[in-house]
Amino acid sequence: MIKEFKTFIAVARDGTFTGAGTHLGLTQSAVSAQIKRLEEYLGVALFDRGARAAVLNAHGREMLPQAEELVAMAERLVTTAGAGQVSGSLRIGAIASVQHDLLVDALGRFRAVYPDVRVRIVPGVSLSLLGQVDAGEVDMAVLIRPPFALPPELGWQRLLSEPVVLAMPQAMPLAPWRDVLATQPFIRYDRASFGGRVVDIFLKKHRINVHEAVELDEIDAIANLVRHGLGVALLPQLRGLDLAGLRLVPLGEHAFHRDIGIIGRLPFDNGSVREKMAECLVAAALTETQPQPQPQPRS
Repeated sequence: MIKEFKTFIAVARDGTFTGAGTHLGLTQSAVSAQIKRLEEYLGVALFDRGARAAVLNAHGREMLPQAEELVAMAERLVTTAGAGQVSGSLRIGAIASVQHDLLVDALGRFRAVYPDVRVRIVPGVSLSLLGQVDAGEVDMAVLIRPPFALPPELGWQRLLSEPVVLAMPQAMPLAPWRDVLATQPFIRYDRASFGGRVVDIFLKKHRINVHEAVELDEIDAIANLVRHGLGVALLPQLRGLDLAGLRLVPLGEHAFHRDIGIIGRLPFDNGSVREKMAECLVAAALTETQPQPQPQPRS
């Protein structure tokens, strides 16, 4: 709860959630969420909240010097630890599709340098992970690039660009991708996900009306439905995707991509464990081999 205590001190000194957020590099909503967590943890309210100000109540005034002492003690401990081996913890949000390869490679590189830093992987979908980064609940997240502007406090660093292809059952006769999408049952990549929104934008841009059969978020599950003849899909060509029973058709000049990257309060502090993890993720991404489209039979 150290970060929550730091936020409490900042709000007490500034008198507003917005001003404290500016000082800490957090949004007003992130500051509010941290204060709420702290109050729930302590079991008391700390502020009398007004329309424009947050004023310490009796509990808050009593707690403030103790919080300052606690934070100062924590900072002394960090300084002492820094004189020897680097320890501590790092929280990384990650979507499912990067946890089996990209993140494994990056963690191997990271732990070779910082074996005493405990890493916690927080799974989730991109929208949820973005909110956790914004609220300070994770230090960074590896996710799909949002199809909207980020808050000014957050930055984006691209790692991978995955081409989106048309997935058909292997036994289905080859035909132009537009005709296939217009005539076959469509397995839709969930529109609530960032990747699904990119697919939806593509369909609307090209004015393609699909016959929706199923909508879900898991790429492997979508591929399996296509493999079993339940329809066709537009899906990112993941590293390690099982191609058995599938025909993947590139979209040619109309090709588009799903970008995977890091979101956090970039740039990270020079020499910090967060900066090192970002470097390891970039190095791991450079070694990733993108799968190639399988050969298509001659028509």
